[in-house]
Amino acid sequence: MPGVNEQQLTIQDRPDVSRYEARLDEEVAGFVEYRLAGRRRILLHTEVPPAFGGRGIGAALARHIFEEARATGVRVSVRCPFIEAYLKRHPEFVDAVAPEGAPRQRDG
Repeated sequence: MPGVNEQQLTIQDRPDVSRYEARLDEEVAGFVEYRLAGRRRILLHTEVPPAFGGRGIGAALARHIFEEARATGVRVSVRCPFIEAYLKRHPEFVDAVAPEGAPRQRDG
């Protein structure tokens, strides 16, 4: 299945439901749930419905969240396995992560 054109994808923070949503043609194509802790966002869960899977929507959400954190000075903590894996593949965003929220290196 082809990747999504990010110009077609709209990502926005929805504080009323504590999540970032990615919309494609007005349909929710994925989201990242979070919890606020002061000025920090704790990223809890990422979900992309099967109909939208494999198109880079989760990665677009992660990139958007990290870029927004940098721009606003808000830091994130990572509790979501998908976001943690994304961050390991894209260490250029580690500066947006609160020290206690950075992925841990595993032995083995």
